[in-house]
Amino acid sequence: MTVKQLSLPELADACVRLGVRGVGLWREPVAAYGLEASAKLFRGTGLDVTSLCRGGFLTAIDPAERAAALADNRAAIDEAAALGTDTLVLVSGGLPPGSKDLVAARERVGDALSALAPYAASRGVRLAIEPLHPVFASDRCVVSTLDQALSLAERFPASQVGVVVDTYHVWWDEAAPAAVARAGASGRIHAFQLADWVTPLPAGALLGRGQLGEGCVDLAEWCGLLGSAGYAGPVEVELFNAGLWAGDGVALLEDTARRATPLLA
Repeated sequence: MTVKQLSLPELADACVRLGVRGVGLWREPVAAYGLEASAKLFRGTGLDVTSLCRGGFLTAIDPAERAAALADNRAAIDEAAALGTDTLVLVSGGLPPGSKDLVAARERVGDALSALAPYAASRGVRLAIEPLHPVFASDRCVVSTLDQALSLAERFPASQVGVVVDTYHVWWDEAAPAAVARAGASGRIHAFQLADWVTPLPAGALLGRGQLGEGCVDLAEWCGLLGSAGYAGPVEVELFNAGLWAGDGVALLEDTARRATPLLA
């Protein structure tokens, strides 16, 4: 999604030319290109599919809506397996209409994980809970901190459920470094994503992810924290930014790779 303006073949070609070894995919462009065609494309280029985004949205109260959400997440698990990635990113979902009970909403996420984790394990896929900044708690994600995400994940084996550390969402939380260490010690860091926080944010904050180095997040410190926690997996850059999407996608990818390289050295 960092280079949303590129087609999947364009993305794969640019990654290969730049020496980028893997890419995190989103379900929508994969569906548009075709699941089988997408899997064949990335296998053919030798690029690792580092994760698939996203499953989740598991907070509904209505039984029919909950059943539909579980079915969609099983489909997402199947898609991840077909693409050859072992990680499905989950965004929990916001408060259902008419509810103000955050605790109950989080508990419904836990209930859904009980149904989904064994199925994911049978398909060789791990579920990775991504906490989102509290500004999204009402409509998108009732899991706002790494501690909250870990409290859900720790009900299950680490091989089945872990967490996503996304700097855009957790940089503000003074408890996050300790949570990173806790997650690393138990092998629960299933994905690590970089983005910067630039103010003023656009309306809604959804498309406000800043290019690396242009905001207030100490990205080098975060990379160090993950390394100290024992994380040695892929590092993804995930930028949702309408201004960046309006430009040349290959140039954006080149700039992003240039900015990321010293952080990962």
